Amino acid sequence: MPANFDLSALAIEAVLPNNKVLYDDKGLPSVMVRIPKMTYAELGLGESTDVFPAFIINGQEVPEIYISKYQNVVQNSRAYSLPARDPKTSITFDAAISACSTKGAGWHLMTRMEWALLAHWCKHNNCMPKGNNNYGKDTTEEARYHAVPATYGTGADAGKIFHVLTGTGPLTWSHDGTHEGIWDLNGNVSEWVGGIRNVYGELQVLVNNNAADASHAQTAASDQWKCISAVDGTFLTPDGTGTTSNAVRARYKNNNHWEWGIDTTADGTDTYKGCTLESVTCSEDIGDAAKIILQALGLFKYDNTAGAYNGDYFYWSSVADERVLYCGGTYGNGSRAGVFYAIGGYYSRTYAGVDIGFRSAFVKLPTV
Repeated sequence: MPANFDLSALAIEAVLPNNKVLYDDKGLPSVMVRIPKMTYAELGLGESTDVFPAFIINGQEVPEIYISKYQNVVQNSRAYSLPARDPKTSITFDAAISACSTKGAGWHLMTRMEWALLAHWCKHNNCMPKGNNNYGKDTTEEARYHAVPATYGTGADAGKIFHVLTGTGPLTWSHDGTHEGIWDLNGNVSEWVGGIRNVYGELQVLVNNNAADASHAQTAASDQWKCISAVDGTFLTPDGTGTTSNAVRARYKNNNHWEWGIDTTADGTDTYKGCTLESVTCSEDIGDAAKIILQALGLFKYDNTAGAYNGDYFYWSSVADERVLYCGGTYGNGSRAGVFYAIGGYYSRTYAGVDIGFRSAFVKLPTV
């Protein structure tokens, strides 16, 4: 690798010890943030000392995960985490996966389980990040503007700031409130995440954090997709129609909130809709083991305190054939955006628009 890259890495790591510059198969750098292995208890999810599933890949524990410090750009068909860049958008879900996995073994599109890991950490440490969710500023920082504009709207949005350059906001936009943190998890552009999808309302995932290993395909027809048993939290093979027996799925209840259960009846009105994460419920069909998985994924509340999730929104659909998940919110989502904001009921894997980007992650894959 070029000597100037070595010097840049030395400077970054000297000032920001928890950051590391990692190089891909082309010898090009990305600025990453190290997240050490944690338990449920360390993330505020009860007292269990079991390892949080983001750190379980191919049935083995890994000591750490590296998350892109910045929303990614693409150069030479590869994803990079670099400061002061306009994040890459207008990229499909599959293209985002490819831009990450092409970089070499262990590189992958950030998974939903990894995203939820960060969200739980932020909440547990009273550090819910702000961000560009209101055209260049945060809804709670109306009087101030801090980030460097990257793109502006057109037509009815003419003159409004859309994207800002990565990492140029104030420290409140960092996941831990410091210069060492991960930036722009709230707003700017929503981000595709791997290892999770919605099929006719049925929640399907890759087991634990297996989506971090590119050998586990995430194509529409992949046999790696599994349902979650509402009975005991085990993983089931989907039937392909969203009606897998006893599988966890969501239905829109009382025209005001989503409920996780096993009801396979959809009346056609359960189209793309949203509610606060705090409003999402579980039916009596959902056993404790399944509920823990939903909580780990950040799709069901653990904390019943009013306002605990900052009003962040959850969106789903029970009639769409396949929808993949994106998180965080955009420059225009306002108070609904945030680290617990998630949409799994609107865009298919082929969508590409200025509102959605992505973020790569890296893990040293465990050996057998």
